Amino acid sequence: MRKTEEQLVASWRAEERPQPEGWDFSDLADRMTESQVPWNLTAIYRASLADATSVLDMGTGGGEFLRSFGDALPPDTTATEGWSPNLAAAREALGPLAIEVLEYTAPDEDVDSVDMPFSSNRFDLVLNRHESFSPRELARVLAERGQFITQQVGGDEAHELEAWLGHHRELPHVNLATMRRELETAGFQVVEGAEHEGAYEFRDVAALVAYLQLVPWETPDDFTVDRYADQLLALHRETAGGPVRLTRKRFWLRAVRQ
Repeated sequence: MRKTEEQLVASWRAEERPQPEGWDFSDLADRMTESQVPWNLTAIYRASLADATSVLDMGTGGGEFLRSFGDALPPDTTATEGWSPNLAAAREALGPLAIEVLEYTAPDEDVDSVDMPFSSNRFDLVLNRHESFSPRELARVLAERGQFITQQVGGDEAHELEAWLGHHRELPHVNLATMRRELETAGFQVVEGAEHEGAYEFRDVAALVAYLQLVPWETPDDFTVDRYADQLLALHRETAGGPVRLTRKRFWLRAVRQ
């Protein structure tokens, strides 16, 4: 490689780091932007919590988002998290609120394969932000007329990575229409929802590499800067060293168990 390319690869290599605890993109605040969805999930959560007596937060991450509702949470609030590095962070964040955090996740490839660690009719509100779930198990642990509110990442988000890296894990069934149908089959009425397509914009390839450290499931299993240097250099040339854009997809819905 020419010296300038060697320097580029070295700068990208400096962005490599272990996946951190929690769910925090603040370190990239001045290096990336992302489209905002037209709904206000915070307001939606707060409105639903007003009448809730028993709450489950699925996929709480490091507990940061749930903790922000601390003044609105009922005493009977529980959380789950399936990404093991986040468990300790979530328990530390939510412990002062007396919120138990249990290890649980529904595998994307077979969401019905693991039972939720709760009794039937346990909750009257289940919150879920970007976490896979089993509609069947959800119907079991929610009480009659209980609410389920979720925001999800579209399964074909960031599809550009397929062309750039030669691989991208996609879940084409993760979309509003399919999720609505599966929930209705499980005994829910979907009462509202919406979807949105926008974009991420990264200042340069270095910012993209930094972002990919936080979402390793978006990259090939063997992804490192050195292994994919040729592909990253090609992307750098394609963008003339400037911004890199990825498709961003989100959808949300509210469903009531019948």
